[in-house]
Amino acid sequence: MAYLCLALGLVFLVEGLVWALAPSFLERMLAMLRDLPLPARRQAGLLGMVTGAMLLWLANALGL
Repeated sequence: MAYLCLALGLVFLVEGLVWALAPSFLERMLAMLRDLPLPARRQAGLLGMVTGAMLLWLANALGL
């Protein structure tokens, strides 16, 4: 449960930083994502999930 709270906290921290520091960049990125076909968005989502799981595993293996 602690890892879930840590992971969600880090996601909110990074998301908040992006919205605070570069809102126009984020709006352009969202427009680009909207233009991607649905299978490409799903593939990007799966890639993000796998990357996140690997990072959490690495943090656990390093004892963080």
